[in-house]
Amino acid sequence: MRQRALLLSVLALVGYPAVRGAVYTDPAQLPQTEYDFVIVGAGTGGNVIANRLTENASFSVLVIEAGVNNTVDEADEIPFFCSTLSPDTSLTWNYTTTPQVGLNNRVIQYPRGRVLGGCSSINYMIWNRGSVDDWNRYAEYTGDNGWSWDEIFPYMLKSEDLVPPSDHHNTAGEIIPALHGSSGPVQISLAGYPTYIDGRVINTTQELHSEFPYNEDMNSGFPIGVGWNPNSVDTFGRRSSSATSYLEPAYGRSNLDVLIQTQVTKLVSSSTSGGNPVFTTVEIAQSANSKTYTVRATKEVILSAGSIGTPQILLLSGIGDSAALKSAGVTPIVNLSDVGQHLTDHSLVANQWLVNSNNTFEKVTRNGTFEEQLLSEWGASGTGLFVIPGIIQLGWLRLPNNAAIYQTYPDPSAGPSSPQIEFLFANGYLSSIQPTPGTGYYLSIVTAVVSPASRGSVTLASNDPFDYPLIDPGLLSSPFDLAVMTQAIQDAQTFLSAPAWDGYISGPAGELANVQTEEELETYIKNNGATVWHPVSTARMEPASGEGGVVTSELLVKGTSGLRIVDASVLPYIPSMHPQACVYALAERAADLIKERWL
Repeated sequence: MRQRALLLSVLALVGYPAVRGAVYTDPAQLPQTEYDFVIVGAGTGGNVIANRLTENASFSVLVIEAGVNNTVDEADEIPFFCSTLSPDTSLTWNYTTTPQVGLNNRVIQYPRGRVLGGCSSINYMIWNRGSVDDWNRYAEYTGDNGWSWDEIFPYMLKSEDLVPPSDHHNTAGEIIPALHGSSGPVQISLAGYPTYIDGRVINTTQELHSEFPYNEDMNSGFPIGVGWNPNSVDTFGRRSSSATSYLEPAYGRSNLDVLIQTQVTKLVSSSTSGGNPVFTTVEIAQSANSKTYTVRATKEVILSAGSIGTPQILLLSGIGDSAALKSAGVTPIVNLSDVGQHLTDHSLVANQWLVNSNNTFEKVTRNGTFEEQLLSEWGASGTGLFVIPGIIQLGWLRLPNNAAIYQTYPDPSAGPSSPQIEFLFANGYLSSIQPTPGTGYYLSIVTAVVSPASRGSVTLASNDPFDYPLIDPGLLSSPFDLAVMTQAIQDAQTFLSAPAWDGYISGPAGELANVQTEEELETYIKNNGATVWHPVSTARMEPASGEGGVVTSELLVKGTSGLRIVDASVLPYIPSMHPQACVYALAERAADLIKERWL
């Protein structure tokens, strides 16, 4: 879609402001090896903790990030280029899955953020809180009402700042400002540039209202319907990540050190407290052949390495299923069989239709001169097409109450406010597994299963910390999920049957054009299914008194001392929407829990 050299040269010409912070690139540069808190992972959750803890000048904090500085690639902050940031880039852990049984044994790319900001620096910036039922299920499951919707809502507000879109258009009727924060670190906004399909999408909610009702604000806790989606984009049309919103503002604090390009190889227990091993020593290295260093936390180590990295580090440290650890050549220390288990993700199928218009994203991506002009406009004024990440509207749906699948399988969703199906609308060809064709103009409706029954795991491939783990998300392995995806694509076809699309849709594109029967549709799904890259639950919360789980409702690792987890891995169930905003809220509450413990 773009030439990296051209992009960087244009940004330099327009004077794009690159923020540089006090960041160490080698463990030998650290001014000390002992801190009150050591945070492993400068991602969505870790940077929240770093900022909130260093608000207290008496706390010293070290953040360790395996990846690079978020300033190395200025495209990171251009919303329109979000699809170019992963997979297979220097900003990601370029993981792949094991062969997926539910996807005809295909291996799927599984990137995670390997950069300051983690996935908040490479994602599509979609800002969803989840549903009332999602959060109330967390509270009921853990026995901690602090995770309920009503109790977590103030933390949602605390993390965000709803700002005008970059084009400053009137957003009345598109969002409800009273439901949003106005002074938090992460700036969120509606799209600051229109696309050719906007009116058609919204008109369909009037023409097919009973099937696809309009929802003025899908972050109310009741997301069912179709509407405008806020994104983590600031009022100047730039990505607002945890690196730019939480970490960079804290760089000037003398009690914060940040170390990048350094991997945590394991946590070391050197003592016990109350009969539990204390994991406050962190072993680090920059490569498999480089020198190994150790740093120590006097209060806590906080794992924020994400739903893949966190369980891998736990397992390498001897925390996990004892038999599996022995098989991998790791000495067991704490027997927690749920480490790496219950991996849950949103599966997707990217569906395309040919359209009778050239006012699609292909008009830009096939024209280098036009792309350069738009890039200059973005760099000079923060306006134009490049301020949008490509997804402006979303739809959230449920199966009919009389769906046949309910006769065989229970509903895995948290309740009636939680969607089972997502639509992502794009004014062009959008796919994570197929390149954009060289000809034709497209509309995409990506369909996703967002309350899945399928489960998977993260396990060690070896005891070498520089070997990638085995990742099996079990995508579409449950018949329930396959039934939901089938219904989702049928619903997308119904959506496009509305009068709003008359004369615009030429017909389905690619393999979808040959689908006539339900059996052919299932084959199409298995051939084209992938993931939204939303892994959760690999270190899930359970009550402190429960036999399972990895962390308590206060996010402390069971059977240990001095070790806490703050990232999406602790969520006991996957949110029925994109998890970014959920992790910010979770981390804001976690910061308060940590402060309550140590102040």
